[in-house]
Amino acid sequence: MSQPSMKMPGSASPEQLEAVRNRLQKRRRSTNAVALTMSLAAMAFGLLWLVWILYTTLRLGIGGLSIELFTQSTPPPNTDGGGLANAIVGSLMLVVLATVVGTPIGILAGVYLAEYGQKGWLAQITRFINDILLSAPSIVVGLFVYAIVVAKMGNFSGWAGVIALALLQIPIVIRTTENMLKLVPNALREAAFALGTPKWKMILSITLKASVGGIVTGVLLAIARIAGETAPLLFTALSNQFFSLNMNQPIANLPVTIYKFAMSPFAQWQSLAWAGVFLITLGVLGLNILARVMFSKK
Repeated sequence: MSQPSMKMPGSASPEQLEAVRNRLQKRRRSTNAVALTMSLAAMAFGLLWLVWILYTTLRLGIGGLSIELFTQSTPPPNTDGGGLANAIVGSLMLVVLATVVGTPIGILAGVYLAEYGQKGWLAQITRFINDILLSAPSIVVGLFVYAIVVAKMGNFSGWAGVIALALLQIPIVIRTTENMLKLVPNALREAAFALGTPKWKMILSITLKASVGGIVTGVLLAIARIAGETAPLLFTALSNQFFSLNMNQPIANLPVTIYKFAMSPFAQWQSLAWAGVFLITLGVLGLNILARVMFSKK
C-alpha cells in the first residue's frame, strides 16, 4: 500500500509561490514606474530651462546681428552704431593662444599618466592635482594668475588671460588623453614590443594613432569650456574699448564685454551684449556638435 505524501514543515505550495512571484513582480513594476516618471520629470525640467535659454538667446541675439557687429569696435556709452569686432578678435586670440599653450602640455601629461606612470608616486600626485584643477572654480584660477602675473607685471595683459585660460584647459585635456589611451588594448602594445619597437615609437604609431579621435574631441570640448569664461579674464586680460593686438596690454574679449554691456543701462550696449551671447552660444554649440560627430565616427 502506497504511503500518503507528506509536506515538509515550512514548504510552500506552487500556488503560494506563484502568489509571492506576482506580488514581487507587481512591486518591481510599481518601483520602475515611479523611477521612470521621476527621471522623465527631471529631464523635462532640465530641457525646459535649456530651451528657454536658447529661445531667449535667439530672440534677443539675432536682432543685434549686423555688418557693423563684425567691422566696428565697441561704441562709447549711449551712442548709436558700433560693434564687437575688437572683442571678437580678442577672444579668438586668447582662445587660440591658450589652446596652443595648454594642448601640448595636457597631451604630454596624459601620455605620461597612461603609458609611463600608472602606479608611480608622481602619477598619483599629478592625478590628485589634476582633479583639484578640474573642480576648482574659474575665479580661483583668475585670482591665482592675477597674483603671480598681473601683480608682478604691474598691469593687466592678454598674456595673463592666456595663462588663465590654459590652466583651465589643461586638466580637461589631461583627463581625456589618459582615458582615451587606457582604452587601447594592451595586446597592441605587447605586439609592438614583441617586434622590437621602442616604447616612444609604439606610443606615437599605435596608441596615440588609435585614440586620436577621442583626444581631439577632448581638445574641442576644452576649447568650448574656456570660450565663455568671464571670471578669470576679469582679473587678467580685463578689457579694452579699442581695437588692439598688443598682448602686453589689456585686450578686448567677448565674455567681459558681454558682462559690462549687459549690466549697463544703455539699450544699445544691451543689444550688443545679446548679440555677443548669441555668437558665443553658436560657437560653443558648433564645437560640441563637431566633437560629437568626430567621436561617433570612431
